[in-house]
Amino acid sequence: MAQKLKIIPLGGLHEIGKNITVYEYGNDMIIVDVGIGFPDDEMFGVDMVIPDFTYILNNKHKVKAVFLTHGHEDHIGAVPYLMRHLDVPIYCTKLTAGLVELKLAEQKILSKVKIHRVSAGDTVQAGVFSVEFINVNHSIVDSCALAIDTPCGKVFQTGDFKIDTSPVNGEMIDLTRIGQLGREGITLLLSESTNVERPGHTMSEKTVGDTFMHLFKDSNKRIIVASFASNVHRIQQIINAAVANNRKVAFAGRSMENILTLGTELGYIQIPEGHLVDLASVNQYPAKKICIITTGSQGEPMSGLHRMAFSTHRQVTVGKNDLIIISASPIPGNEKTVYRVIDELFKLGADVIYERLAEVHVSGHACREELKTMLALTRPKNFMPVHGEYRHLARHAELAVAMGVPASNVFIGEIGRIVEVSKNGTVKLGGTVPAGSVLVDGLGVGDVGSVVLRDRKLLAQDGLIVVVATLSARTGEIVAGPDIVTRGFVYAKEAEAIINQIRETTVATLNACQGSITDWVAIKAEIRSALSTLLYRQTKRSPMILPVLMEV
Repeated sequence: MAQKLKIIPLGGLHEIGKNITVYEYGNDMIIVDVGIGFPDDEMFGVDMVIPDFTYILNNKHKVKAVFLTHGHEDHIGAVPYLMRHLDVPIYCTKLTAGLVELKLAEQKILSKVKIHRVSAGDTVQAGVFSVEFINVNHSIVDSCALAIDTPCGKVFQTGDFKIDTSPVNGEMIDLTRIGQLGREGITLLLSESTNVERPGHTMSEKTVGDTFMHLFKDSNKRIIVASFASNVHRIQQIINAAVANNRKVAFAGRSMENILTLGTELGYIQIPEGHLVDLASVNQYPAKKICIITTGSQGEPMSGLHRMAFSTHRQVTVGKNDLIIISASPIPGNEKTVYRVIDELFKLGADVIYERLAEVHVSGHACREELKTMLALTRPKNFMPVHGEYRHLARHAELAVAMGVPASNVFIGEIGRIVEVSKNGTVKLGGTVPAGSVLVDGLGVGDVGSVVLRDRKLLAQDGLIVVVATLSARTGEIVAGPDIVTRGFVYAKEAEAIINQIRETTVATLNACQGSITDWVAIKAEIRSALSTLLYRQTKRSPMILPVLMEV
């Protein structure tokens, strides 16, 4: 039986983020991107979501290399968690490599990982796979699409991209090479779908630079700009506007400081001598002479802007002499958090400018016309939309059919579902492999599961009641208690009646069990059942009930 190419998305489908794709042929396997997802409102206390690596780890003897398209968290954030278990090289461009090295150093595994820096136009051989890096425009420099040559034809994976005809660094997406690959023949196109619902074209990053120039020129206030730390072109444009208007520049937030160091080393960020000042010294200058570039464009609780908004920042106090520019749009799900920060900044008397009020942000993702251009240039025999929730994938699939791809050759995949490519170029959906999400909470990886989340949700919604009683080991009679402790249910002093009812029901249940039930697990279950019935009848709430029994 002829071997087939297997393409297995382990993330990035029916969701935004957590992008990872496995390519497998025979005994060779490569991995494209290893991203994180962000926890939703139901994931209480969870810091991040990473892909389930079970299939990769079960086949780690096959893995030849890891390839990264660019340096955003949803494409590189889970690299340290995977590379703890693999001894294979990583191939990526230089800024991506620098960001990955920072992550690996934090996890203290940098010394065991080989990172090879490549440039757009380079081709890397990894087992039977030949991977070519192709320059694309995005909201972070050094972004690339990948043309993957396989024994079953060429697969083109766009990564995140847009078509910017006047990019800040002057390097436009390599449409010439993409068109050439299309003429040579692309068996399968995997294209990102984030902005498929937006008509037209994405605006150029230079638009934001022009807006900054106008805002800086017209303001006598101290200017604080919040942006994604990874968007070095955006940071450089902020610096350019500050320098042009004779302002000193300071950076706030650890990720901003890291990207300043890395971007300066790589030549992506340039600050004229005498314009960079320490954050601790900004109060020594007049307001109109200072610009602070900070983290927190997504309202992150520990970020610089969040601490400024809630007056907990040690070095920056926001007031009526401040103009705050939020140079980002909220990631889906972050809207409430972002607008809460904006509200607090307004309460402090600051002027706040955000995307709805001015062109202070442009997307890094292709809109419909650009997605159509990608389909027209690549002319794929088969198409699979990636990087999007289900509605994004469905709309992108419709777009591909409208652009001439036969409907029978368009596939909407699922996480863990194998896409099989035959040597004759036919594609079909196959079986499944283990896939899903692993939750990271503090230092724990995967130890927070559905049961723990359910308990956290219950605690958050209805609180906790602890019932403590001491029983005689000989007779089973109550020796002390029961004492009732509540957290997040009612304040005991203000709800004496319900506390007394809990105590009376517990005593009655223990007395009923005396002599007839000797198993303590069964006694606790009886207490939980009796109290659950009582509390729901009296309060219409279902708190977590924790009986604690001791014997003397």
